[in-house]
Amino acid sequence: MIDRATVDKIYAATNIVDVVGDFVSLKKKGVNYTACCPFHNEKTPSFIVSPAKNVFKCFGCGKGGNAVNFLMEHERLTYAEALKWLAKKYGIPVEEREESPEEKKRNDDRESMMIVNAWASEYFTKQMYETDEGLSVGRGYFASRGLTDAIIKRFGLGYCPESRAMRDRDTMTQAALKAGYKEQYLIDTGLTVKREMGGYYDRFCGRVMFPIHTISGRVTAFSGRALQSDNKAKYVNSPESPIYSKSNNLYGIYFAKSAITKENHCILVEGNIDVVQLHQKGIENVVAPLGTALTVEQVRIISRFTTNITLLFDGDKAGVKAAIKGVDLVLKEGLNVRVVVLPEGEDPDSFARSHSADQIREYITTHQQDFITFKSSLYAEEVARDPIRKGELISDIINSIALIPSKVQRSVFIKECSRIMNIDESIIVDEVVRKVTGMQYGEEAREFVRKEQLQQRREELSFQQSVTLGNHKAGSSMVELEREIAGYLIKYGHLTLEYREGKATTSFNVAESIFGALEDDGVYFQDSRYRAIVECYKAHISEVGVGERVPEHYFVELEDLAAASAAVDILFEGESHKQSAIWKEHDICTESEEERLGKIIPKAIILYKSKAIEEIIDSLTKRVETLGEDDEVEMARILEAINKLNDERKKIAHKTARNIL
Repeated sequence: MIDRATVDKIYAATNIVDVVGDFVSLKKKGVNYTACCPFHNEKTPSFIVSPAKNVFKCFGCGKGGNAVNFLMEHERLTYAEALKWLAKKYGIPVEEREESPEEKKRNDDRESMMIVNAWASEYFTKQMYETDEGLSVGRGYFASRGLTDAIIKRFGLGYCPESRAMRDRDTMTQAALKAGYKEQYLIDTGLTVKREMGGYYDRFCGRVMFPIHTISGRVTAFSGRALQSDNKAKYVNSPESPIYSKSNNLYGIYFAKSAITKENHCILVEGNIDVVQLHQKGIENVVAPLGTALTVEQVRIISRFTTNITLLFDGDKAGVKAAIKGVDLVLKEGLNVRVVVLPEGEDPDSFARSHSADQIREYITTHQQDFITFKSSLYAEEVARDPIRKGELISDIINSIALIPSKVQRSVFIKECSRIMNIDESIIVDEVVRKVTGMQYGEEAREFVRKEQLQQRREELSFQQSVTLGNHKAGSSMVELEREIAGYLIKYGHLTLEYREGKATTSFNVAESIFGALEDDGVYFQDSRYRAIVECYKAHISEVGVGERVPEHYFVELEDLAAASAAVDILFEGESHKQSAIWKEHDICTESEEERLGKIIPKAIILYKSKAIEEIIDSLTKRVETLGEDDEVEMARILEAINKLNDERKKIAHKTARNIL
């Protein structure tokens, strides 16, 4: 465990904008920064980062918290792992105390798998540079591709040895076991395959190795290239695991993200070696889809850093086919896409080796095409002599246009299609409208059902949460009141206010008033999020003293992610209290913030106590109904308790000047 002093140093050094900016392209907007949320798919940015509060909040999916919460959610790290990540970023030495047996038992297997991968990456590099086989085979291959030691070390490229004896093929596995790494994690990561008849073999035996990094730079998997032409699989990647999904990763994204953001442009190529070659040339805004067809998740990763993608694929049929598939996928996500097809027989690797950086950039600039020009040029000869083929091509282009979310962009491409294909614009408009309407109808139908289900659930919750008292309702659920009181505590707990009741004026400290009212009647918050906030305030009030503000970061640094997120929600409401529906029905209008708070905070506490007592009475009443004739003593005791609680309710009703009976 990391000691508290070190944790405090980490939080003090952390800048939320720096941390989130490592994963998302942020844009300054007033005092805050905005972006499209990395946790859900959206076209309009609703993700806000506040440097003043050192927190983030998405108003689309509701996720929020501080830098630690962001890393835990985005990188699937534990609390301790996230702290260590920040400590490394800011150069803070981490002091840890020995874990208890229970804490060791809870140690995440994910981290063990990551550690094994980190060891393997280092092992592969050492094998390539420190063994005769590695130098002649592994380093020899990379030398033949023109790669320098500098770029090899930057990407962590390496070599997995063939074996001590050809029949074994388990050199890496034996080295890992000897170094103390467990068989379980070697198998779970896919580095080792267990033979049915006993023993092991290395999945990447005899291959040059390309470590696959997460956005934050950790090795999450590997891609191994065969060096023998008779090998059935040219590339083999790590299998899917708890730490790796190929559809959710891009090769080179860790090394490319800064350049992509800076240039507001991403170049997408097909292979790992293509990425490395272009980076070596100084063109660093380049990534690849890990030997699989481009996925929507990969496009969304790129969209965090830029809205502009260029597909730079091979000049052969396979490359053109991949480009066609990629175009529609990028368009559907609302990004701008252009296509560059290299000369026949060239791929980005060979093209980079035979051209300078300036020549490569110039070629991309002068040869990139929008998707209409790209598709029409592919089939120009066929279209010229076959009207049916021309109709099919126009339909294909219209399908692509219909995928574009922006009406303005659709309009631009409709005009372009009309010009290039020499067809009346109105015909294209009609077809695009028909297709868009069809797609939206399907989506709207699903959305309608979803909204109906949501409304039904809300009505059920409203029925469950509203407490009917005679002919009146209390006006708000317990959870709403707990949230409101927790908000007063966070934002105004240090204030001393005046409460006027009739002609009498009473001064009270907000925090003391809330704690006293709850503790006097043995009432505690039912919602765990707001209960955690109250307990956090209690724990720190002794440090700062009554009347001194408890720093907001204490609440957003809670290990309970749900409680931290609730605190962020409260803080993002703004410094000025937003009057709720509860108080509108009281018709409370005050001249100043403190005068208004002086009225609504005591009333919130009173109303909450009233509802808490109601729930206790309801529970006791149900208990009475279960008692038999032989339980007279217990029944008398419970009825006496109910009578006392009813007396307390009458007092509360008088205080609120409201008939709740």
